[in-house]
Amino acid sequence: MGAAERRTPDGPVAPALDTQPSEWVATRDAPVGGQAVLEGVMMRGVGTWAVACRKPAPEQLDDQGERLDLDDPPRGEIAVKAFGVESILRRHRILRAPIVRGVFALGESLVIGFKALGISANTQVPGEEEEIGGWLWGATIVFALALAVGLFFVVPVTLTNLIKDELGSAVVFWIVEGILRTVIFLLYLLLLSRMRDLRRVFEYHGAEHKTISCYEAGLPLTPENAHRFSRLHPRCGTSFLLIVMIVAIFVFSPLGLLPWWALIASRIVGVPLIAGISFELIKLAGRHRRRRWVRALIWPGLKLQLLTTREPDHSQLAVAIAAMEAVLERETPGEPGAGRDGFVGIEIAA
Repeated sequence: MGAAERRTPDGPVAPALDTQPSEWVATRDAPVGGQAVLEGVMMRGVGTWAVACRKPAPEQLDDQGERLDLDDPPRGEIAVKAFGVESILRRHRILRAPIVRGVFALGESLVIGFKALGISANTQVPGEEEEIGGWLWGATIVFALALAVGLFFVVPVTLTNLIKDELGSAVVFWIVEGILRTVIFLLYLLLLSRMRDLRRVFEYHGAEHKTISCYEAGLPLTPENAHRFSRLHPRCGTSFLLIVMIVAIFVFSPLGLLPWWALIASRIVGVPLIAGISFELIKLAGRHRRRRWVRALIWPGLKLQLLTTREPDHSQLAVAIAAMEAVLERETPGEPGAGRDGFVGIEIAA
């Protein structure tokens, strides 16, 4: 980046103060992650997760408490809720084995992420505090997983199978399938990036990344400090999904040409293995982000994040910081001496 770096006990973490906004990049990898939600951010530590959302101001509501203009961003106070979580990964050491831990980490992240979305939706409708039952959360997660597996795994292999006889070899088959899978994924992200209703969610996504980087850099959590960091992060879920698309090519390649039903079954059964391997790779990228070869490998994933993040304003950064501070009130993720075993596999996305 061409700027002098400052140093802390953890080593070089950020350029000097004369850099331009969004150029700072933290180099320490902390066990903390998050997710953008409706008008807010969820932050996750080792044993705590918190949701912070901007509430509508009184003047933005009618007499029945309904939003007067849904296109008018909330201007009220920040509502924060924090919850403890005892990860199954901390209770059972065997589940922290490489690859296995990624599968369970993903499952826990999905559950927390959907709960955070529900809380954020209720925040935008004053007086609506009805809790959604556990069975409904389970059904929602199953539906989301089925949709993802169907779109990114079943559809590509089915389309490729239609021209299997023309391809002539198993090698060409899995190359074509991998290309189709990646193209579908890129088109999906491009479609999402053009949806006007998701613009503010992407801005909060950027706020989440900037806040995490600010924390990883060891700087005070203020909107001014967080603003200077990049809105791109090596552990982002967008980058993770791109890794999944690529890893799938190598996982399925040894299977060769199978009957259609076996191809479908292998793609469904293989998803946990692919997720586990991808988890290890993205954690590795987060820990070694300063190495040139790592920066080269994660470059495509970072560029994809330009589709799923937008530059946030200071009010949105304040929301993300409120969520992070709610976590920090209960714990210090990555605290020296706490033991790495308790951290491994807790969070994969940023």
